[in-house]
Amino acid sequence: CGHRFTVTSPPLLLTVPIEHARTVSSLVYRAQGTPAGTFVMAHGAGADQHSAFMTRFAQALAQLGVDLVTFNFPYTEQRRRLPDRPPVLEACFEAVIETVRRQVPSALAKLIIGGKSMGGRMATHLVASRPTLRVAGLVLLGYPLHPPGRPEHRRDAHLGSIARPMLVVQGERDTFGTPTELSPVLARLSPVPDLHVVAGGDHSFKVSRVSRAEQETVDAHIQRAIADWIGRLA
Repeated sequence: CGHRFTVTSPPLLLTVPIEHARTVSSLVYRAQGTPAGTFVMAHGAGADQHSAFMTRFAQALAQLGVDLVTFNFPYTEQRRRLPDRPPVLEACFEAVIETVRRQVPSALAKLIIGGKSMGGRMATHLVASRPTLRVAGLVLLGYPLHPPGRPEHRRDAHLGSIARPMLVVQGERDTFGTPTELSPVLARLSPVPDLHVVAGGDHSFKVSRVSRAEQETVDAHIQRAIADWIGRLA
């Protein structure tokens, strides 16, 4: 059966200074027990850190022993629909990392970054362009290998520069890139990333024609896989 998680305390609100004297908000979901590390999980292009997906995964991973941090990119903080340009997104992500290192003790021991779709993609660009960035690994939830229906427009040229452990969670029916499309890309990387395939899952891991309880079980398996992977990282 699916697992229902109950958060014992509300997330801690952080205010993160970014470029041009602006700020974005960030939420810290404290781990239950001794944290295995800190995972900074960025949101996707179409929803902010308060979306159902982000909140559900944040709460669950905190219950599983991970200090989980979410944040808003500038465009969602300002309630705009179109994402900022990649340099703005990356600069915001880096500012969040700097704040988290100061505010969340477990981030000094083990920091993982990544996120949902675009958020995970921005994490890969950030690490690829900053080889000295102290990040233990990346968790990518639905990596957008290409736009839907345009498999020729690949977003993988930078991945070889990451040189960090990675966990990629990909739905079997993901229109942004199936596990079959991703597998040969990941096989060329060093170290070779771990690929967790969500059977029947779409870009947000939703499985067709299943009950709510069955979907909760699918999500719980994904969340446990992420927490276990983070726990195994050196």
